[in-house]
Amino acid sequence: MKIKFQKYQGTGNDFIIVDNTNLTFPSENNSLIKRLCDRKYGIGCDGLILIEPSKSSDFSMNYYNSDGNLGSMCGNGARCSVKFAQNLNIINDNTVFTAFDGLHDASIFDDIITLSMKSVRNIKSFGDDLFLDTGSPHYVKIVQNLNDYKVYENGKKIRNSSLFDKKGVNVNFVEQISENEFLVRTYERGVEGETLSCGTGVTAVALAMFKSGKTDSKEVKLKTKGGELSVKFDCSGEKYFDIQLSGKVEMVFSGEIEI
Repeated sequence: MKIKFQKYQGTGNDFIIVDNTNLTFPSENNSLIKRLCDRKYGIGCDGLILIEPSKSSDFSMNYYNSDGNLGSMCGNGARCSVKFAQNLNIINDNTVFTAFDGLHDASIFDDIITLSMKSVRNIKSFGDDLFLDTGSPHYVKIVQNLNDYKVYENGKKIRNSSLFDKKGVNVNFVEQISENEFLVRTYERGVEGETLSCGTGVTAVALAMFKSGKTDSKEVKLKTKGGELSVKFDCSGEKYFDIQLSGKVEMVFSGEIEI
């Protein structure tokens, strides 16, 4: 069986995306998905996304981590999925689609995709560190000299900490570079390593930096190894809402592969 695919990247976070509106892709085959995501034996990516029919929205996005398992919400993957759906003429410049954590709105302006994120109500403190769920669970830690920081080693320890359930947690290391600008590096569970960018991660960082008083701006710029993202939001007490994640998306290439 041959499948057609397109590969996209959103600030260096890269994804294989497949049109599965006919529901023929063997999504229960975890070893196949893992192989397709492998950078030496497959196409290579941080995750695989299937675009499928939805009764309540324009389409459904199902995201699989590079370990082959079904993942939670992926912000950059969602932004790439929106551009993919536009290229397939499933949508125009605006959409409502279904992801792991429910319905999301998105808009397209050239290669900039702006995505609505779910509201956040609980930000927990672990000493000076913070934990919150932005569709995926994230731990946020401020560090110095982030460019030289051992993200893999320290991220792996926190990701597997007994503080969290067996699914683990994504870990974001942050360095402030101006009043409303932060450098972010993320260790992602499921990838089990550092990615060039993480959409739910930078969203978590923006809210956490506001919560901790590091910024009083409700529009935050996040610089990752793969590029720059922005997060806008509003808040009332402990509730954060109208959260918008924006950044560039690019189709890298398309192809066909035997599975």
